[in-house]
Amino acid sequence: MAHEPQHVEQHFHDAANVTNPEHAEHHVVSPAQYALVFATLLACTALTVFAADINLGVFNPIIALAIASFKGVIVILFFMHVKYQSHLIKTTVAVGFFMFLVLVTMTLSDYISRAWGLW
Repeated sequence: MAHEPQHVEQHFHDAANVTNPEHAEHHVVSPAQYALVFATLLACTALTVFAADINLGVFNPIIALAIASFKGVIVILFFMHVKYQSHLIKTTVAVGFFMFLVLVTMTLSDYISRAWGLW
C-alpha cells in the first residue's frame, strides 16, 4: 500500500495579530484600576451636579455634554476594553465618537442660530 503524503498544518505566530484581530490576547484589568475608573466617574457625576446648580446661560448644556462625553470616553476605553485593542478597533471607535461630536455640534449650532438676535 502506498502512503499518501500527509498535509501538516503550519501555524505561524502573528505577533501583531493582524490576520485575526478578534482573537487577540485578553488583557486583565486589576481591581485597583476599576476602582480608579469608578472614582473618576463619581467625581465627574459630582461635577455635573455642581455645574447644573450654576447659571451659565447658554453654556450649561455645552458643559453638561462635555462632561458626559468625557465620561463616555472613560467607559469606552476601560469598560469596553478599547484601550487594549488593535489600532483598527481604536480608529473605528474614534470615528464613531467624532461623528457623535459633529452631530452634537451641528445640533447646538442650529439651536443657537434659531434665536439669533433675540438674546
